[in-house]
Amino acid sequence: MQSPAATQPKPAAPTPGGGGGGGGGGAATYTTIPISVSDVISRSVHNFSAAISRHRPWPEFLAAGSFDRPGSASSAVARIRKNAVYFRVNYAVVVGSCALVSLLGAPFSLIVFASVLALWLIFHFFREDPLMVSGHQLNDRLVLCALVLVSLSAVWFVGRVETLVIGVGAGSLLCGVHGALRNPDGLFLDEEEAASQGLIGSRAGFAAAPGFGYGTDRGNVAKTGLGD
Repeated sequence: MQSPAATQPKPAAPTPGGGGGGGGGGAATYTTIPISVSDVISRSVHNFSAAISRHRPWPEFLAAGSFDRPGSASSAVARIRKNAVYFRVNYAVVVGSCALVSLLGAPFSLIVFASVLALWLIFHFFREDPLMVSGHQLNDRLVLCALVLVSLSAVWFVGRVETLVIGVGAGSLLCGVHGALRNPDGLFLDEEEAASQGLIGSRAGFAAAPGFGYGTDRGNVAKTGLGD
């Protein structure tokens, strides 16, 4: 006869960005012990730093010999999609930098929008722990609604949305041009990265994935190619 403990289901493993998953159907399920708000912020900052550290080397991003003209519009679109997977962190840095430059002429607006972005990064995109206030866990939908209200209030109070949109648009355009002209031949994702992007589901699926190479690097880590 099985013991009562043996029949209890195991809790699901936590997933990155758990704080942003509460909008699907009720509050997200957490498996970690509730921690203080300061610890939640600290762990979110750590997750953000870890994500930024995974950017591709800028010499590789700007490699002069890797740019050429795509053969067709469909080829350009395919290049953009592949480069967006490989250089996603670099592109985020480029867009963010352009937005920053666009607001340099308005320091107060820059501080406000940067603060709002920081709130989104800490309490939504990179939060993996339940948010506890006065001993009560805040529902993820409530946190999301609060962030939306703060964002709308900042836009109404500060204005200069057009300037910010121009900066983000310029950064996105630069990334699009880079993605179309940067030949993805020779770019490889590690197996873990490919799986996280949904390109593969398992090692067997990895080997059979159409349009992606299968090999090993010098560290014997499986890689998938992004080239045509």
